[in-house]
Amino acid sequence: MRELKLVEKYKGSLLLRFAVIVLAVFVVVSLIAQQRQIAEKREDLQTLQAQLATQNVKNEELQESLKDEEGLRDYAEKKAREELNYAKPGERVFVDAGAND
Repeated sequence: MRELKLVEKYKGSLLLRFAVIVLAVFVVVSLIAQQRQIAEKREDLQTLQAQLATQNVKNEELQESLKDEEGLRDYAEKKAREELNYAKPGERVFVDAGAND
């Protein structure tokens, strides 16, 4: 009877140790995965911050060019030519038929 209790106690202890080890491995794996995700998100943040800085510079340059009336007219003319394919009256526009658009 005494041997049976020892065996049962040993089995319970072994099962408890196995459960603790499994839990510890799970926690470690979870922490490693979270650290990897954090590193990826930091890289994404740095990329986005660089893009934001570049866009802010472009915005400032555009703001400066639009301050005077001539700059605004030049900007509108540039956009009309590039995006809407407009031309001034009497102006000839040549289109490169071999261009890959």
